[in-house]
Amino acid sequence: MKSTNPVLARLGQAAERERAAGYAQPGPYGQPGYPQQYQPYPQQQPYPTGHGYPAAPPTVTPMTLDDVVVKTVLMLGILGASAAAAWVLVPDALTGVAWIGAAVVGLVLGLIISFSRMANPALVVAYSIVEGVFVGMVSKTFDNFYDGIVLQAVVATFGVFFLMAMIYKARIIRATPKFARIMVAIIAGLFGVMLINLVLALFGVNTHLRDGSPLAIGFSLVCIVVAALSFVLNFAEIEEGVRMGLPQRYSWTAAFGIVVGLVWLYLEILRLLSYFQGDD
Repeated sequence: MKSTNPVLARLGQAAERERAAGYAQPGPYGQPGYPQQYQPYPQQQPYPTGHGYPAAPPTVTPMTLDDVVVKTVLMLGILGASAAAAWVLVPDALTGVAWIGAAVVGLVLGLIISFSRMANPALVVAYSIVEGVFVGMVSKTFDNFYDGIVLQAVVATFGVFFLMAMIYKARIIRATPKFARIMVAIIAGLFGVMLINLVLALFGVNTHLRDGSPLAIGFSLVCIVVAALSFVLNFAEIEEGVRMGLPQRYSWTAAFGIVVGLVWLYLEILRLLSYFQGDD
């Protein structure tokens, strides 16, 4: 089945090209190439010239589910360490500057990773560091107003994530093509609304989507549900990537998708919890 995710589809095309290139490796001494699994055993030259056996053609190691899990844990570890460092080291007076700067840089890196045709571990690690600064600054700001809210949001975020993992494993919700199309449209719509709301807020227009009103609570609940359901797409895409034989380095891209969803879910839960904390 063809992937409904354009990024994964491009990764699949890249994997096909890499496998095709691997299969087309020239045989020893220039004869036509063979598929890697049928490469003839290299024969020693009848008159040795001191060069020994010809080099074996390169192989492409496919990614596995374990690769994605390891990369996801590593990304979260880097993000958490970066967030903790920013929380401790960035002065309160510079919190806003660090928050906005990390948000902009993280957005740019995220777009580059999402639409790149090649998996780039360095960019993914850089994204984890920058996003960690952003999450750390946001968390510190909320914690200054509502003591203990960060821990509650973290626990709730991972609780929702593991719940969705169990739901997906039990196949209670399936990532059908129709489900994927609807989810992509809803996510794009939500981010469009949030972007418009941000622009209007800069001009002093209050849309009541982020002020703790009943409309704001409802909007946050919608975002949380959609963020949770997005993990179904992530899990399905990882399964499909493993089936398609994507090279191992693309496990970084798969882990990136999971981490982006976790950060979005955490921020929405953090915001929702703040609406019920009351004024200090």
